[in-house]
Amino acid sequence: MTAPRIGVLALQGDVREHDRALEAAGASTVHVRRVGDLTGLAGLVLPGGESTTISRLLSVFELLEPLRAAVAGGLPVYGSCAGLILLAETVLDGRPDQQGVGGLDVVVRRNAFGRQVDSFETDLAFTGVGHVHAVFIRAPWVESTGEGVEVLAAVPGSPSSADPAAGRVVAVRQGPVLATSFHPELTGDHRVHRMFVDMVKEISS
Repeated sequence: MTAPRIGVLALQGDVREHDRALEAAGASTVHVRRVGDLTGLAGLVLPGGESTTISRLLSVFELLEPLRAAVAGGLPVYGSCAGLILLAETVLDGRPDQQGVGGLDVVVRRNAFGRQVDSFETDLAFTGVGHVHAVFIRAPWVESTGEGVEVLAAVPGSPSSADPAAGRVVAVRQGPVLATSFHPELTGDHRVHRMFVDMVKEISS
């Protein structure tokens, strides 16, 4: 089978890391900076970065509405960290003028795990993938999910514990939309990207 052509939004964030992970998972990649770059894509990745900056640049480059239309039309999308925030239908603690792409019926809290100095790593059980080592950098978490959203991973521990991060949802899927709070593109473990590439192939077939 021909390698699926997957775009990586390349306005800001860890674009090259997603390129490498996707290519290792069997996809070919193209950088998306203009509306024309969306033509012929089998899937799209919204990378980690600074969600308010990416939101502003989507408007500057006139990509916001075309991306909303593509996602609403069923284009498979994977968002990591800031990408999760952009895909969420509701964002808590965002800027008043922050706009998203939508596509995930979730409520997400921006920077929920704390500031840059609070970044951390942990091991997670990830449905369909196995145990993964997860890197969280100024990460959001999912406060609640709507009907049709599958929870794929949560921080270990009980939500009733003293640790506010324990039990928080950090990976979800809703149809052709996949998202994680953490950055699998930074660990050298390509299984999450392989899951997404397999989703793209299945939807495209």
